[in-house]
This record gives sequence, C-alpha cells and structure tokens, in this order.
Amino acid sequence: MRIAMIGQKGIPATHGGVERHVEELAARLVGLGHEVVVYTRPSYTDKSMRLHRGIELVSLPTIGTKHLDAIVHSFLATLHSLAGGVQVVHYHAIGPCLVSPLARLRGRTVVATIHGQDWRRGKWGHAASFVLRLAEQAALNIPHLTICVSKSLSDDYMTLGHDVTYVPNGIAVPVGSDDTVLTEFGLESRRYILFAGRVVPEKGLHHLLAAYELASPGIPLVVAGDASGPDRYSTTVREAAGESVRFVGYQYGEKLASLFRHAALFVLPSDLEGLPIVLLEALAYGSPILASDIPPNREVLGERGAYFESGRVQSLAEALTIAIENGEALARQSTELAQQSILEYDWDRIAERTADLYRGAVARRLGSGRR
Repeated sequence: MRIAMIGQKGIPATHGGVERHVEELAARLVGLGHEVVVYTRPSYTDKSMRLHRGIELVSLPTIGTKHLDAIVHSFLATLHSLAGGVQVVHYHAIGPCLVSPLARLRGRTVVATIHGQDWRRGKWGHAASFVLRLAEQAALNIPHLTICVSKSLSDDYMTLGHDVTYVPNGIAVPVGSDDTVLTEFGLESRRYILFAGRVVPEKGLHHLLAAYELASPGIPLVVAGDASGPDRYSTTVREAAGESVRFVGYQYGEKLASLFRHAALFVLPSDLEGLPIVLLEALAYGSPILASDIPPNREVLGERGAYFESGRVQSLAEALTIAIENGEALARQSTELAQQSILEYDWDRIAERTADLYRGAVARRLGSGRR
C-alpha cells in the first residue's frame, strides 16, 4: 500500500509533536512493507533530502506566513499525491483537512488524525479560529477514517455523535545520552527544573515563569525549546524571565535525553494538549514530573500523577516546592508508569493498529461504505 502523509512540517523531527508522530509511525509502516511519502516544507527539512528511515521525502514550496503556510502546503501536497499512485492520503492536524475533499473526490481513501483542537490555540484570532472550527468539522466528516490521539478527546467527540477511533501517540524507548549539554549550559545533575516544548501560549510557559519567581526554588529553570520564529509571545516571555532562567533553544536526540535524565523536575504547564509526546518522553527517561491537571495529562499519568490547577500560578508555585522536595519519589513513579505504559504507547503496536485501520478503511471505500 502506498500512503501519503500530509500536514506535518517535515521530518526528521527536530521539534513538534505532530512531526515526531509522523516520523515514528511512517518508519514503522515502511517496516511493515508499505510505501510511505512524507511531504516536507523547505523551512523545516532540507529540500535536498529524498529519503529518511526508508520514508520517501517530497519537498514542496509554500507561503511561509502564519495563516497560509500549512494550508497552501497541504493543498499542493494533495495535488502531488493524486498524481503519485497513492492509495491512502493521511492528513495530520485539523487545518490541513480543509483540502481533504479533493482527495476523497478523486477516489482516494482519506484518513485524518486529530492531534488536538487547534482552534483553541492562543495564537489564532477570531477569524482563524472560525476557519479551524470548519476544518475540525471537515476532519470529523470527510475522511473514511478519523483518528484521535487522545482518549479523552475521542470520548468527547463520540459523545457528540462523531465516529472516531482512538489511536494514541507512542513512546520511543530512549537509548544513549550526551552529558556535554550540561557543561555547555553550566548545569548540574538534579539541580535544575526543565521545560521542553514549543514556546507558544497554550504550552503555559508564562504560568511556569511566574510560579518559578514566586516559589524561588534556588535552582535554574531550563527552557529547551523555542517559537517557530520571532513573535510577540516568545519576546514577552523572554523579557519576563529572570537571570536564573536559561533559554537553551531546541535540543535533540542524545542532548535532549541527557537534559531529561538529569533534571530535578520536568514541568508541563500546558493549558491545551492532544496527547503530549513530551510527557511520554519524560516518563521514558525517568524524569520526575509535575503537570497541569488537564485531561490529556491525567490520561497519561493517571491517579498517581503530581498535578497543579491548570492556569493557576499560585497552585503551580506551591506544587513546584512540594515536587522538588519529593523528586526521588516522583522519579520512581515515572519509571513505574513508563513500564506500565510500554504496551499501550508502543510505536510498533500503534503502527500495526494503524495499518489494520487503513486496510479496513480501503475495504469500506471499495464497498461504498462511509466509515
């Protein structure tokens, strides 16, 4: 089966949960004997790259603005896929699903994965949010198969009468680390708090910075991530950060593994998530974890997780103090949770499940069934 992945910025994944999801899934689908094409954007993936982990890479141009980047690229990728012998067109994230009718009208099996309710993200104005709400309806009604990475989000959609299938993000069990990153940024093992992710409003870094100043834990706060480009939010949080906050930019591979493994505490202060891959990674690395109490985080950490009230700076400040004091216990808890989660969040099983769903969707399309 030949499959096209559309909507991601590209691979190899350097940042972004959607990109990590696509890379891990696509590589394993190739291992199962499928041909997979991943469409990439020049701003993310070197356009000279043609192959990665057995995945065919196709670089297409786009209009690199906040509102047009994803939709223009998805439109061009859809047209390219229709001429490339693709049987399954798989859209990732709700925005790109606006162009999914093109693939369906041309007789392709259409699949969508909803990674989160993007219309709720703080960077969008009213008009863009409205368009993304329309895209969400397209993601729920146009494809032959709609997947959600979060069980809580799947349950919400099914309660509203939508036919969706839950298939989670996965854990790639880590190997190796590069401790030179500690020396590079003047860090001591178990003597810093870690935030890892995109510097965007819904990730809640502003909550963490305010709580960190209030709690005054006496150890640095390391921000491993950045915005996609200069913007008002990233500038504001940098200006608000004190001297003990260290912005180290995106870190990848073994350097990121080392930051996770040596952190006194990993904090995920998000207001909005799908199913956060970074939280699964923190579990796999054995990091002590403190997270906001939103449903996707509770879905991963369960009843034994350490939480604070989402959006409440005072609650986060108090939880920071308690979590640092109980770091060893939280680290043991992460290891135990990771061991329990290996099967549910195993990428090999997720890829096999997705391949089965593709086959079912193709069979239903050929049998003229909607779903």
